[in-house]
Amino acid sequence: MSTMCRKLCSAILLEHFGQIVQTVGEDLIKYGTKPLSLIRHTTHLPLAKIKEALCVLIKYDIVTPRQTDRGMEYSLIYERVIMILRYSRYMFFVKTVCGDEAEMMLEEVLKNGYITASEVIVKTYKRIEQSPSNLQGSVPVLKEKFELLVKNQFLMRSFYSEIPEESTNEKPDFNMPDLKLSVISKQIDGGTGDPGDNKIYWKVNFDRFTQDFRDQIIISAMRNRLDENAAELMRQLLFLMYLRTASWADTSNPIPLTEIKEAVRKINYPLLTQHLDQYLRLIEKDTSQFLKRVGDSGGGQYSVNMKEAFNQLAWATLENIVMERFGSKAARIFRLVRDRKFIEIEQIQQLAMIPAKEAKHLTYTLLQENYLQMQEIRKPGVSAAIMKMFFLFHIDLNLVVRMEVEHCYHALYNTMRRREYEMTSNKRMIDKQLRMQTLTSNLKEHGATEEQLAEIAELMTPSEKQQLEKVQNTIKKLGVTELQIDDTLFLLTMYLHYH
Repeated sequence: MSTMCRKLCSAILLEHFGQIVQTVGEDLIKYGTKPLSLIRHTTHLPLAKIKEALCVLIKYDIVTPRQTDRGMEYSLIYERVIMILRYSRYMFFVKTVCGDEAEMMLEEVLKNGYITASEVIVKTYKRIEQSPSNLQGSVPVLKEKFELLVKNQFLMRSFYSEIPEESTNEKPDFNMPDLKLSVISKQIDGGTGDPGDNKIYWKVNFDRFTQDFRDQIIISAMRNRLDENAAELMRQLLFLMYLRTASWADTSNPIPLTEIKEAVRKINYPLLTQHLDQYLRLIEKDTSQFLKRVGDSGGGQYSVNMKEAFNQLAWATLENIVMERFGSKAARIFRLVRDRKFIEIEQIQQLAMIPAKEAKHLTYTLLQENYLQMQEIRKPGVSAAIMKMFFLFHIDLNLVVRMEVEHCYHALYNTMRRREYEMTSNKRMIDKQLRMQTLTSNLKEHGATEEQLAEIAELMTPSEKQQLEKVQNTIKKLGVTELQIDDTLFLLTMYLHYH
């Protein structure tokens, strides 16, 4: 793991779990798998605090315990730490698919790590009661929403046992227990009882969200390249892919045209139904190579190529990065080297349609920044003199993608630090606004007059209001930037997963 990745994970742990958990997590990130005694030796923390921190990290599936000959050892999964940045996206996705109540339920599971279904229903019911929204929560409706989350595999059972190996080897289980709604209703009113799911815990199925976000990238790319009908066709092809192929396979098994027609007929896209053959041909012949015709039996068979899709998306992302950093002429040189695979500087100057001096400068700038690589070739049968050699420029895609992943880690870390600085340096003003909001809401509940409320509003001067608005806008922009950087990071990590 790189230094910048360690810094980012450490910053995320500090922001979400506090100083002690960050210290233990950072120690595991730095030194790898360790037993409890070594963690204590390097962190110099009390044993009780280390155990509490490990319990928190295990609860959120960030640390995994493993029994060895030397005793219990702990290792940290840094990808799970970075996933914390995507929690808000997970909640928004569930809200879109399953509704507001399901979003609240997912939030409860994310906050608790693992939790029983009955506890989720009780907590969500109480939140809906206290919230000013128009949601009308009832126990049967909330039970249906929870079942919908499980049916869509957003939640899965969490297995914990005394022997860690037993819990890690379990296959995903999505079987719902038989909940007693009457007992849950009593629990809401303060009563007790067995709701029928004691010790049956649920956790978030992150693999499912990763798959859905991966599919969204493919569908969105097809929408941008063609239109909404092509995007919907791609969505249906992905559904059909899951029926016959493992979720993370590089390419799908052949999908017959008859099944594609049947799937399209069930959705309300008349133009797509009418011109299905033309859309399939367009997607197949598109340079993105998301779809490949693999047979002619039954009217034709098609295969979704996930590996090639993310290969093309990674190239497009890198071209955009080069354009943003170095300009359109540098991006032209980058595309030229990509197309030719290996090319000399003289050919770049001739083919790029850029003045020779500028082309040479941009080429060596890209080489210096590691977007291009140079290979030395000796002419056969001659001495090793420099004039008897020639140099070919090429692109090592894996190397460039890994470099950009590091840049994403660095950008995320800087964004988080900047947001923390803005909040710390303006803490007094932010706290003052929160106190005023609390006081105003309390007075409204007790029937305060408009004059009293206006007096409270005047406690903050116009300059303070202006400064506070500026700070809030900055923090908001940093939050949006963080999500956009994470989008790029996710796409590049998907490329590395398939390559």
